[in-house]
Amino acid sequence: MTATAPAPAVDVRRAGDRFFTRLSWLDSKHSFSFSRHYDPANTHHGLLLVNNDDVVRPGSGFETHPHQDMEIVTWVLRGSLVHQDSTGHSGVIYPGLAQRMSAGTGILHSEKNDSWRLENTAPHRDPVHFVQMWVLPDEEGIDPGYEQLEIGDELLRGGLVPVASGMDRYDGASAIRIRNRYATLHAARLGPGDSVNLPDAPFLHLYVPGGTVTLEATGQLGEGDAARITMAGGQRVTAAEPAEILVWEMHATLA
Repeated sequence: MTATAPAPAVDVRRAGDRFFTRLSWLDSKHSFSFSRHYDPANTHHGLLLVNNDDVVRPGSGFETHPHQDMEIVTWVLRGSLVHQDSTGHSGVIYPGLAQRMSAGTGILHSEKNDSWRLENTAPHRDPVHFVQMWVLPDEEGIDPGYEQLEIGDELLRGGLVPVASGMDRYDGASAIRIRNRYATLHAARLGPGDSVNLPDAPFLHLYVPGGTVTLEATGQLGEGDAARITMAGGQRVTAAEPAEILVWEMHATLA
C-alpha cells in the first residue's frame, strides 16, 4: 500500500460498462476485474479490489468456497442472504445489517438465498440483491473472523453512516471493524433533495446501488453508476429521488 498523490480526477463509470456474469441463478455486475473478466487497467481503485452488485434467485446461491487474506464486506439492499462459514458463524444478512468477514489465514463460506431453511418457514420467491466489496488487510496471516451489527436506526437519521472501518478516527463510531487502517465504508439512504458531503480523502469510491443522485461539479449518477474520485474529495451528493449510496473513503492505494 502506498500514499502516492496522483493528479485530481473524477472518473465516472456507468452501469452498462461493467463486466457481468449471468447464470440461471445469478445476475452479477463487476466494477473491477473479477474471475474470468480481466482488464489490467481496471483492477482496483484506492484499496478497493471488488465491488460486485449481485442478484441471487431464491433457493440458490454461492456454494462453499475459500478465501484468504481479504476483508469482505457485504451490504444487502433487498431480500435476505444466509451466511455460513468454517469458523462456526451462521446467520441471515438483511438490509440495514452491517457484515464483515476477515478471511485471514483461510476461511470457507457459503452465501445463499434460502433463509427459510434457518427460520423453518415456507420457501419464498424473492431474490436477494446485495453488494459485496473486498479490500486487502493491513497484514497477512491474521486469524479468520466475522462481525455483524444492525444499523438501521442510524441510517434513518440521515447522513453518511460509517459501516465498516479500520481507521482510528472512526473508532467507536463505525458499526464494525475491518483490518485496514486506511479504509472506511460509509452508507447513506437519501430522500429526494437530501444531500451529504463526501469525505475529504485522497481516494473515494462512490457507488449508487439504487436511485439517482447528482455529484457536485460532475453531474447525475443513476443506479449502478460509480465515481472513482482521486484527490478531489468533499463534493456534495444530492438525491434526485429516493436513493442509497455506498462510499469508500481511502487514505492509501495499492502500488
